[in-house]
Amino acid sequence: MLRRITAGGEMEGADSDARLPSRLARLLSALFYGTCSFLIVLVNKALLTTYGFPSPIFLGIGQMAATIMILYVSKLKKIIHFPDFDKKIPVKLFPLPLLYVGNHISGLSSTRKLSLPMFTVLRKFTIPLTLILEAIILGNQYSRNIILSVFAIILGAFIAAGSDLSFNLEGYIFVFLNDIFTAANGVYTKQKMDPKELGKYGVLFYNACFMIIPTLIISVSTGDLQQATEFSQWKNVLFIIQFLLSCLLGFLLMYSTVLCSYYNSALTTAVVGAIKNVSVAYIGMLVGGDYIFSILNFIGLNICMAGGLRYSFLTLSSQLKPKEPVDEESVPLDLKS
Repeated sequence: MLRRITAGGEMEGADSDARLPSRLARLLSALFYGTCSFLIVLVNKALLTTYGFPSPIFLGIGQMAATIMILYVSKLKKIIHFPDFDKKIPVKLFPLPLLYVGNHISGLSSTRKLSLPMFTVLRKFTIPLTLILEAIILGNQYSRNIILSVFAIILGAFIAAGSDLSFNLEGYIFVFLNDIFTAANGVYTKQKMDPKELGKYGVLFYNACFMIIPTLIISVSTGDLQQATEFSQWKNVLFIIQFLLSCLLGFLLMYSTVLCSYYNSALTTAVVGAIKNVSVAYIGMLVGGDYIFSILNFIGLNICMAGGLRYSFLTLSSQLKPKEPVDEESVPLDLKS
């Protein structure tokens, strides 16, 4: 209101102050997403590899169930708001539910099949896929420096993957599917996250609601559910704690992904994932026990990480420039003129 009744220098000062929360929200949402993404990879890797949990689909169901319960209780307590169900919601969401479950299943399956360093390198193909989809669907354009950084990421990934001594074809297929689903999910989420329609909480809630039953059917038909119920570690308190932690982190990851895309873009979300992957890859060389060292593989990893950091710097720094269009619908119109 102050901006509308003051004039001259006072209006400019208010405009400048109004931009600060926007920049802070962008940075904090990116940091939140990076932290959640980092933690869930480590926890899922421990569950699926260290403990040998055989049911990645069942783990995804647990994460969907946690999302539904947390959001529904929060809506009942009036902590958050999203619209009640009506017959138009499935049309508004499509194809997000399909992308959502595909992202879940392929991500958990690839985590189990690949070493952490190779998983994080191959996940970088999400970045060029996001670039392409944002150019096609949202009409975005990118500078030569960003394109060169993407080329470095891809070059490093090819070198590392080509010399991977623990090659696993099934793991590679799952991780490339995960890249496709992640890129498409990020771009379409950004497109459909209109606060006048479903909003970010509605997108999360109805995605999980629509896909939990089909995913449960897939789990039963593939024997995934039976393997989960027969798993021998259910009496292990540490395993149960990590399983519940994974379910909670699954919700936080989905929420932080939507939040980061809401305040920034699908591209920035992919960039933050690249920054996070630097830490995960090098930690994976020391823990996990499934990384096989080779000089060429190590060189490829470092080229990939350097390209990712350069790409991250270019994208995040450009977003902090005043000339960058503001993505938040809540920003007053006088800030956009």
